[in-house]
Amino acid sequence: MIKLIEETTEFLQEKGFDNPEIGIILGTGLGQLINEIEIIKEISYNHIPNFPTATVEFHKGKLIYGKLEGKLVIVMQGRFHLYEGYSLQDVTYPVRIMHKLGIKTLLVSNASGAINLDFKKGELMLIDDHINLQGGSPLAFKGVEQLGSRFTDMSAPYDLKMNTKLEAIAVKNNINLHKGVYASVLGPQLETRAEYRYLKNIGADAVGMSTVPEIIVANHLDLPVAAVSVLTDECDPDNLLPVNIEEIIAMAKKAEPEMIVLFKELIQTL
Repeated sequence: MIKLIEETTEFLQEKGFDNPEIGIILGTGLGQLINEIEIIKEISYNHIPNFPTATVEFHKGKLIYGKLEGKLVIVMQGRFHLYEGYSLQDVTYPVRIMHKLGIKTLLVSNASGAINLDFKKGELMLIDDHINLQGGSPLAFKGVEQLGSRFTDMSAPYDLKMNTKLEAIAVKNNINLHKGVYASVLGPQLETRAEYRYLKNIGADAVGMSTVPEIIVANHLDLPVAAVSVLTDECDPDNLLPVNIEEIIAMAKKAEPEMIVLFKELIQTL
């Protein structure tokens, strides 16, 4: 993997992806932040050596380099998921590349379902902790110790300083920012009523199909990370309606402007 990382990094450096300070991963339906960036370079994933290719129709599949709030950023417009048939190493490969390029901070977003019924669709949740239900680890491969500690500590996977700043920014801007536990499942099928009850019983406040692998690798690399979920639906097992993906995407777009405010104002302080 080290050879692959070096090859990809050299390619991007030759394309002008020079010394980014902050990495950003944009989740399902969350692409409007791109409009705020002074774009210097952009490249499709399928043109980057050793990169996976986004196969989900509402994930754009571009790596973007530019300026946001005066900082050099590298942005993944679209991410990779286990449910697309990729391995956990594939899914997290871009995090290793962004780190190798020089980022010092990682910001992550996703769309998720609200398990905690005090949380409503269209609101945001700051991820304080997570539960990995994806059945594996992105660190479970031969030679991982060459890239970081095999037994990575996960007692505080989300950076407390950034989370504290995000909460203060939310208060200042009258944004209803919940704080809770995110459960990451394999997907792509949505959960049954019994599964939603199970998730609630084990302490999850929201559920999605991403993010946790990237957070694990960020911690493996000693990379401070913060993550925000856009809550796109309410997962009430006693009043469960058939899933409407178009409505979920529309709700993500509706709630995204508040997430953009959080990220932009946080970046000003980094």
